[in-house]
Amino acid sequence: MQLIPRYKVHRVAEPVPPALIPQMPVIIAALTAMGVDVVGLDDYEAEDIIASLIPNAEKPVEIWSGDRDLFSQVRGKDVVVLYPEKAGLAVVDEDEVKKRYGIPSIAYSDFAILRGDPSDGLPGVAGVGPKKAADLVKKYKSVQGMLDAGIFGPADAAYLANAQKVVPPRADLKLPMPKGRRARYPAEPEVVEEIAKRYGVGSSLERLTTALKGLTKS
Repeated sequence: MQLIPRYKVHRVAEPVPPALIPQMPVIIAALTAMGVDVVGLDDYEAEDIIASLIPNAEKPVEIWSGDRDLFSQVRGKDVVVLYPEKAGLAVVDEDEVKKRYGIPSIAYSDFAILRGDPSDGLPGVAGVGPKKAADLVKKYKSVQGMLDAGIFGPADAAYLANAQKVVPPRADLKLPMPKGRRARYPAEPEVVEEIAKRYGVGSSLERLTTALKGLTKS
């Protein structure tokens, strides 16, 4: 990431294992036959795909992810993140974001930019911790509002200007909407059986079938 060299560098630092490359078409074929939609776009992260699909998705939407960047997509109880924690899946809705960070969910990216996130190589602004970041967001509404007010020096202002270009998930990608829940799982049982026999993944596909029970269209 040229604008912030350390940002998410760990996600691209290691090459894709050679043994994984030929498996990807098999995984996609298996998921498709099961009835699980696979949506992606080269050079974009999952968070960008999700954020771009949300506006046209039937509500309510549950995002299963351990990526806190997606807290910025939470909207009331219509769009929530099911976030994995030691105690299990936490339902992060608007109230939960406010409880944890003291800000509205729509401002989470601005909050993260200010506070920083070592796990993603996001440095943040020196001397700005969670409380001060929340106070600044509440006062100025956004990073752009802070830049317009000129409250930071040149170095911090340059960081903030760059960060707001790369940290918030992209939500304007042109993507086809997935089909959504199927009338049955597996959607194509004959194809699933063929893949299971050919690649010896029957037990994995059986577990997936069990996990998908209860999701069929009513």
